[in-house]
Amino acid sequence: MSPEPRPPLSGYEDFARLIDHSLVDPELTTAQVLEGLEMTKRYRIACASVRPCDIDLAVRTLGGSTVKPGSVSGFPHGSQNTATKLFETRDLLRRGAKEIDMVISISKLRSREFQHVQTELSQMSEACHKEGAILKVILETAWLTDELKIIACRCCERAEVDFVRTSTGFAPSNYTLDDLKLMRKYLPEEIGVQAAGGVRSVEDILVAYEAGCSRIGTNSTAAILDEWKARLAAVKVSET
Repeated sequence: MSPEPRPPLSGYEDFARLIDHSLVDPELTTAQVLEGLEMTKRYRIACASVRPCDIDLAVRTLGGSTVKPGSVSGFPHGSQNTATKLFETRDLLRRGAKEIDMVISISKLRSREFQHVQTELSQMSEACHKEGAILKVILETAWLTDELKIIACRCCERAEVDFVRTSTGFAPSNYTLDDLKLMRKYLPEEIGVQAAGGVRSVEDILVAYEAGCSRIGTNSTAAILDEWKARLAAVKVSET
């Protein structure tokens, strides 16, 4: 059975609040990160996700705004052991991070060591929720079979995470539309799906939204939202 059509995105705020702006590229300078954070405040998006070394800057810069400071754990390949991920996550939360994007243990998932994956996810979820923070789990769909994507979604459901995200943007390829549909099918309603990796236009976001996504990760935020504003302005002109 096909999912019910979603209500159309008609205003600015609903569209902007879908977006997480990514500031995790290794070559970014502190000045570039600060510039990106200031931009997210102007555009009033959901979250700005920074490298762990930049979380103090993000918390200070975003203070008083509606944009949540976020960061990453086990990034970009999920290869750190569980104790390291937990230490990193708790330190980020202590410093003021409100959202954590954690990379699932890709190697353990591909090795079918599912108990390890489940235990790690459950411990990470507990650590985040204890501090009132959101946990988003990155699957890196490019390296997983459909079977492993489904198993990962089931593990995320049991761990009661908040979002399951497709990609880091550091894999050989990005997510597909089929990935989004599969994730939405195998996750309960209360767990959001996030598309990330290769989202560069309004159309990319609209397609992902129709497939069931409630968050979008991108580093093309300003260009996308300027395009969306132009569309809204054109509709307003046509109605007058």
